[in-house]
Amino acid sequence: MAAVSNISCYCFASLTGLKELREQLIAFCKERSLKGTILLSTEGINFFIAGGEAQIRELVELLRTIPGLEGINPKWSPSDDQPFSRMLVRIKKEIIAFGVEGIEPANYTSPRIEARELKQWLDEGRPVILYDTRNDYEVRLGTFKNAIPAGVDHFRQFPDAVARLPDELKDAPIVTFCTGGIRCEKAAPFMESVGFKNVYQLEGGILKYFEEVGGDHYEGECFVFDRRVGVDPGLRETSTDVCFACQAPLDENEQADPRFVQGVSCPHCYKPDEVRQAEQIVKRQAALARVCSPLPGSEPYDNVCPVRIPTGCDELTLLDALCRMFSHVEREFWVGLFAEGKLLKADGKPASPEVIVRSGEKYLRLLPGTIEAPVATEIRVLHEDESIVVLHKPAPLPMHPSGRYHRHTLQWLVNAAWSPEKPRAVHRLDANTTGLVLFGRSRRRAGLLQEGFKNGSIEKVYLARVKGHPEQDEFECNAPISRDSSRMGTRTVDEDDGHEARTLFKVISRDSDGTSLLEARPLTGRTNQIRIHLWQLGFPILGDQAYLSEGELGETQ
Repeated sequence: MAAVSNISCYCFASLTGLKELREQLIAFCKERSLKGTILLSTEGINFFIAGGEAQIRELVELLRTIPGLEGINPKWSPSDDQPFSRMLVRIKKEIIAFGVEGIEPANYTSPRIEARELKQWLDEGRPVILYDTRNDYEVRLGTFKNAIPAGVDHFRQFPDAVARLPDELKDAPIVTFCTGGIRCEKAAPFMESVGFKNVYQLEGGILKYFEEVGGDHYEGECFVFDRRVGVDPGLRETSTDVCFACQAPLDENEQADPRFVQGVSCPHCYKPDEVRQAEQIVKRQAALARVCSPLPGSEPYDNVCPVRIPTGCDELTLLDALCRMFSHVEREFWVGLFAEGKLLKADGKPASPEVIVRSGEKYLRLLPGTIEAPVATEIRVLHEDESIVVLHKPAPLPMHPSGRYHRHTLQWLVNAAWSPEKPRAVHRLDANTTGLVLFGRSRRRAGLLQEGFKNGSIEKVYLARVKGHPEQDEFECNAPISRDSSRMGTRTVDEDDGHEARTLFKVISRDSDGTSLLEARPLTGRTNQIRIHLWQLGFPILGDQAYLSEGELGETQ
């Protein structure tokens, strides 16, 4: 004997006092260890409940005391296990979502046909159209022979499905059916409202048909909305499972398919990695387009730039520290910012120029009404998987917030497009450099990738169009690069105190216009390294506004 009794039922009736009724039903069901779902609406009730038979009968008797629900007659079926995990009572606008005004089953429904009468019609071969109003994933598990499926993924799509039916069916006898009959309470009257003249609804749906006449004229199982997934014409639970990802019912063969991964995919929704990645890239590209149009810094906003005190400025006054950190900026500039209240402590309060600072402390520079200069936005997503993202960065586009750019940076735009996730760039490209940028999708992954760049296991290769024709096909530059930048943000060669830097070059072509195409491989990662080394060698990059011919420096980056 089955340990659990299952009932399902709906009733269209004008209900009031829904909040009080909800509290009453929750308490009543929990006291009796009943589980399932009850939907309440001003248009009626719809419920699926499981538990002990005696307790279920008590609930039915309680519901019959509610005005309008006196005649409810639930469908009963057994199961070995409790198919529900908890007890829910919810208040909804509709007990079956349809969204069409004027369809009110409490006031009017189409003519009903009983299960035995329908079976007789089918036995006699009467000309009748069987119209399955259920969703496609339900129909896939089983339906009446020769039935026409609505072809919908949600009941709200039903009006569009009816509009696709040929006009000649408007005079034909049509029997609508669904799992338990509730959808047909709205589907059949709707069909009548749009001109179908001979519409019936199967009383009690497929489950009542199974209960009264068995499986004659029916093929397969019936999808049910609980853990049982499917029942056979004897109303017994079948071995059918359901895909968590797409809700498709799965028979034993489909469950044995290698494309079925519990909670991930099944033969109906499985997509190869390359297809999923391509679809994801399309979505990311659209997100980037939304973030970049308009550019987020094109309207005035109050920008706040952090200033971190380095070790070399420990125990100086804040004013002296700023002058040392930004040696190319006049002292009067900082004095003016203090006077205007635009230099702040970490808590946002104005900072004093005479405060003694400690290394590691953070201060803030306020830039009210900031409008950032335009940047290139043709960012392309080339690859994305669970670990990394590879982007094509256009130029000009800074990598990270710095100087006059905060929002108009690759990292800020990526954070906005991937939100709430924050992929981390694991290497740098100059603002004026076009190329690939690798991001780690977690702190740990980014750290591992950064180590790969540091130890040389990940190589960086650049192509550079330069002025002039180098004599050697392969050459290198080891010129040290200055530790500090100039007023324009540029660095130069510093033989005495510069950072070690090394770049390998290879000529790909020497062209008739006086330029050459070079391959550049930086073995260290200094700011502007390739540009500086080519400038030092007398082959500046074509179009570079900072590192010019004849060893000259430009006025802009």
